[in-house]
Amino acid sequence: MADRAAKIALLFVCSLIAPIVLLPGALAQEKYPSRAIRIVVPTSPGASNDIIARLIAQGLTERLGMQVIVDNRTGAGTIVGSEIVAKAPSDGYTLLMSVSTLAINPVTYTKMPYEVLRDFAPITQAVALTNLMVLHPSIPAKSVKEFIALAKTRPGQILYASAGYGTNPHLTIELFANMAQIRMIHVPYKGDGPGIVDLLGGHVALAAASPAIAVPHVRAGRLRALGVTSANRVAVAPDFPTIAESGLPGFEAVQWNGLLAPAGTPREIIARLHRESVAILRAPESHERLMDAYAEVVGSSPEEFAAFIKAETVKWAKVAKIAGIKPE
Repeated sequence: MADRAAKIALLFVCSLIAPIVLLPGALAQEKYPSRAIRIVVPTSPGASNDIIARLIAQGLTERLGMQVIVDNRTGAGTIVGSEIVAKAPSDGYTLLMSVSTLAINPVTYTKMPYEVLRDFAPITQAVALTNLMVLHPSIPAKSVKEFIALAKTRPGQILYASAGYGTNPHLTIELFANMAQIRMIHVPYKGDGPGIVDLLGGHVALAAASPAIAVPHVRAGRLRALGVTSANRVAVAPDFPTIAESGLPGFEAVQWNGLLAPAGTPREIIARLHRESVAILRAPESHERLMDAYAEVVGSSPEEFAAFIKAETVKWAKVAKIAGIKPE
């Protein structure tokens, strides 16, 4: 009788232990993805970052066989959406399609709810987007050299527009001013659009804006182009020279978009997302759509993207310090 009771007790204990023993193996064999994936976009719908995120989401849905949705979460200079991903589980189901402000915000905000290099796992830099530096036609300068010479005769008198305080276009012109050794006055706006409107009206003299917005006005003669801010000319508009070749050697400043996951996401998931995303970006149909937005595909490795983010963070911190930009 005692033996039978002991056997029953042993069987009971084994029945409790068995699921625990089997659970890790079951989880390890769980196929990724097994449910919907969310790409958080910290910018508004319709912006270039949103367009690229939706392009990748559609491609991943088809290639992974699981729905990938885009979730726009704007606010605080992209910090709101970025924080959601930084604090999400590291399981590959919450991703971030970031913009270049990810590397700029640490020098323009006093308190950050995350650390970029610590709290994110880079997947790939999707694209690089140049700015186009444009002048109001009333400004008597037709080249970078002529504008720099003019600005040196008017220190602190020339007004320039940007898409907002601490944005890439803002720091792009501050880098330009520092390298050219000129001094101008910053006028921040809420996005490229309002700044271009005031530039067209002659209320400001200069802006660094998205070519998608600025080029039509240049073609129509309403604005004058000084050049693109990238290191190389843009394939879709090769007639625009670079700032570097036009009078400021070594100048380069681009906006970029990239895909990231929360830190600690398994390497095999990062590798899969990288492989599929790069394939989507390099597909002929994607290439055409991105060229229309003046975006050039990068498709870097996770390691390359991590090194790039680090270099961008250091670069813009130096620019902000030299320009006297104080964190808010």
